[in-house]
Amino acid sequence: MSLPLQKMREILFLLLFSHDFTDCSEEDSISLVMRELSVAKRYVLEAQSQKKLIVEKISTIDSLISQAASSYDLQRIPLVERNILRLGVYELLYVPSLPAKVAIAEAIRLSRKFASPESASFINAILDSIYRSNTLGEAAHESSLAGSV
Repeated sequence: MSLPLQKMREILFLLLFSHDFTDCSEEDSISLVMRELSVAKRYVLEAQSQKKLIVEKISTIDSLISQAASSYDLQRIPLVERNILRLGVYELLYVPSLPAKVAIAEAIRLSRKFASPESASFINAILDSIYRSNTLGEAAHESSLAGSV
């Protein structure tokens, strides 16, 4: 039986949060997530490999978040919201099979579950801004390519 994508996203979020929040070992993080979410180790290990992909791109992701949240310093964004945003930006930009609206909706769902209902509008605004700027940038790039042909 496979794990629902929403549950996998929760595992991934908790792994990102623990990576950012503590200096605990990878094995301790895995045990904690297994206990907190009542999931099998194989799912946590799968999410762990996805977490590594996000961490590889974290400087680019954080830069985009900083640009979109221009009135906030990245370090002022609470860790829960910051890691939800990181996951959301990663899904927006690096998971082309996932529709943007789903990535944003899932980030909002995570914020309501792990942060606060008020943070949902902040998460939505930041991700929408990144989505719009990325979409506009792609459209401009495509039109300049078409004009040079």
